[in-house]
Amino acid sequence: MKSLLQKLTQTPGPSGYEHQIRDVVENEIKDLADAYWIDNLGNLIARKGSEGPKVMLAAHMDELGVMVTHIDEKGFVRFLPVGTVYPRTCLGGRVRFLNGMTGVIGAERQEDINRVPSFDQLFIDVGVSSRDECPLQVGDVGVFDRQFEDLGRRVTSKALDNRIGVTVLIETLRKIAAENIQIPQQVFFVFSVQEEVGVRGAPAAAFDISPDLGLAVDVTGSGDTPNGSRLEISLGKGPAIKVRDQGMLSDPRVVQWMVQTAEQHGLPYQLEVLPRGGTDARGIQVSRSGVPAGGLVIPCRYVHSPSELADIEDAQNAVRLLVELLRSPFNPEGTEERSG
Repeated sequence: MKSLLQKLTQTPGPSGYEHQIRDVVENEIKDLADAYWIDNLGNLIARKGSEGPKVMLAAHMDELGVMVTHIDEKGFVRFLPVGTVYPRTCLGGRVRFLNGMTGVIGAERQEDINRVPSFDQLFIDVGVSSRDECPLQVGDVGVFDRQFEDLGRRVTSKALDNRIGVTVLIETLRKIAAENIQIPQQVFFVFSVQEEVGVRGAPAAAFDISPDLGLAVDVTGSGDTPNGSRLEISLGKGPAIKVRDQGMLSDPRVVQWMVQTAEQHGLPYQLEVLPRGGTDARGIQVSRSGVPAGGLVIPCRYVHSPSELADIEDAQNAVRLLVELLRSPFNPEGTEERSG
């Protein structure tokens, strides 16, 4: 799993420009699925099984990035974030553009050195002395340049959000295929696009698939660092079952099904109530006439920074739980027509 995660995190794929990471994922899953295709928005969708209820599992491929807005006379590049990027995590960082050019993020001089600069005060230095020398143009995009590091049980890299979720889906599909596990339903593995800029890919895929159940596989924050967030989430205690985030409330029936399955098979889990942020589950839930939806999320420190950190065992346990969930179909009570 670590080698796959390293390959995925080190492949660039900012929102709207996911073609490189999609090619890598396609190569990993093309011999495992019964069928796969790329939709009009760029989502990569793989299907396993051809009968029974439809289950949609979604993990977004895109990552945070930057986009060039202006190049001044001395060749310094101004930029805007692609996705939710925080200025405080940018200073001194490196950016690698899709054309291969690397730059360093600097800031205008400030009287108060303790004040975090705004994006208007940041620039990217690509090592040139004039606009004519600059190999970039307005609209070029790049990603943060930070290597994958194996820390033993834990790993750190840029883009763990959400390449670790992508890894979990690939490993789940791989396990089902390798062990010839019988799944009594159709499972659609959706590697979605443009989640970081407003959850755009998953709703399009959900509209096409029309699933009976949807689960997002993504990361979540943790509350286990000094004076950290008030979250009952810690690294190493298992994946978290989503109860609520800023964008959606998980269907209580889905939460119960996931909790019961984890407990039945002795798998570790946590419950996530997230005050800020969201996942593809929001887009799935409101597709068509509505979809029972939830999420399985991997605890991650320093989310939306160039150096995120996660526990590989949480990802491995997420694979185990997903396999068991797919073996035991979700059977919600059907809708009932009522007359007044």
